[in-house]
Amino acid sequence: MSATESGFKPFSRQQMAQRAASDIPEGWYVNLGIGIPTMIADHVPSEREVIFHSENGVLGMGPAPEKDRIEPWLINAGKQYVTMRAGGSFCNHADSFTMIRGGHLDLCVLGAFQVADNGDIANWATSENDTAPAVGGAMDLAAGAKRLWVLMEHTTKDGTAKLVAKCSYPLTAPGAVKRIYTNLATIDVTERGFVVLGMAPGLGFEDLQARTEAKLHRAS
Repeated sequence: MSATESGFKPFSRQQMAQRAASDIPEGWYVNLGIGIPTMIADHVPSEREVIFHSENGVLGMGPAPEKDRIEPWLINAGKQYVTMRAGGSFCNHADSFTMIRGGHLDLCVLGAFQVADNGDIANWATSENDTAPAVGGAMDLAAGAKRLWVLMEHTTKDGTAKLVAKCSYPLTAPGAVKRIYTNLATIDVTERGFVVLGMAPGLGFEDLQARTEAKLHRAS
């Protein structure tokens, strides 16, 4: 059943990023994963202090630059052009990963192929035939950051659920995810499993459950 047939409109990717950005507390150090999570930096007001980190050695990133204000040497780990906020700095790649592995990041936001209701995350490979040689920096981030949130579409393009009872893809990290933002809902990962905090306007709880493999719980 399409969104139109169901009478609701999913959140856009920009809206997903805006929702996540609004929940990041003042003063947090945050790593943004490649893909949708990088959009979060565009939705933090300049008067709020949120310090964005990138694995390639950037601390204090701002929003994406205007097309006529691009600095070609200033990129994030996803090779996207970025800006720097006042007080931002650069460091060696090894020092950047020392921040990650030393537990100095308050939050990391990643994309994912699957998230299980116990917090397991799979975000680097979908089969034994994938060309990716290894899990990469996502493993360090999932293990080293104090909190891990996920920003992703609720289902695949063919409607397959990405919120599952057990991940079928290779794990990036076990039991790491604390919150999930999708185009359909905001969901916390708790001891009960997936707890729904909010949904796209017009979407019913049963409709959301029909698009989710794992059991959902209503927030009390």
